Amino acid sequence: MLEQKYDVLKQSLQALGDVVIAFSGGVDSTLLLKVALDTLGRDRVLAVTADSETYPREELRAAQRLAAELDARHEVIATSELAIAGYAENTPNRCYFCKKNLFVNILPLMERQGYHHLAFGLIADDMGEHRPGVKAAQEYRVRAPLQEADLYKAEIRELALHLGLSNWDKPSYACLSSRVVYGEEITLVKLRRIEESERYIRSLGIRQVRVRVHGEMARVEVEPDAMPLLLIQHDAVSRRLRELGFKWVAMDLGGYQSGSMNRILVTAVGDGAAK
Repeated sequence: MLEQKYDVLKQSLQALGDVVIAFSGGVDSTLLLKVALDTLGRDRVLAVTADSETYPREELRAAQRLAAELDARHEVIATSELAIAGYAENTPNRCYFCKKNLFVNILPLMERQGYHHLAFGLIADDMGEHRPGVKAAQEYRVRAPLQEADLYKAEIRELALHLGLSNWDKPSYACLSSRVVYGEEITLVKLRRIEESERYIRSLGIRQVRVRVHGEMARVEVEPDAMPLLLIQHDAVSRRLRELGFKWVAMDLGGYQSGSMNRILVTAVGDGAAK
């Protein structure tokens, strides 16, 4: 089954002829870039990374390193989500503005360099989640080859390992804005506070972490097997996050959950809303 999906992915990319990959450096977009390079060749593939306030410096450096490992043509463009009308207000469709801004900034680059297709790392798992960015992709005819091949995260990691990608087991990541509860304004100060808080917690040996912001409280999510380490270091973590500006620091006993902020959408509009 996985081999068949892999074949579908390669055929889909081959049919495009050329492609620009919106490249974040995560395992999904890295696999997409790798298969595009293998299928189309280096001269017909371009990786583009958006450098913005919501994208940590560590992630940018990792994306640059991965692109170099793959010998991919790679360009970094400067963008600003906070400059987008409606973004900082942090409504539930915030990601629509973000993805639209990304695509709008990449399209002129595509035209100048003679590319005809744009693709991003949407996967099959994402279709069951609250993903306003998908609407923007549809509006700008951005392809999602991994999702079109019905590839799920576990399968993507398996393929990435098989193809020798160094980040095959990299923890899932999302932009820093996703840490701020809907309805609370997103500011540069909050984004830097989140970035430094998560960097510090990772420095303790915890791979997957989210520091969710609820006003002046930080709600820390880590995977269940990392909770004992977080508890051992609770004094240091609390002290550091308070130094960064939080008044209260709490550990979520439910553990890390992708998209946990979306639970508020169900509460707000009833059981017929996002699941």
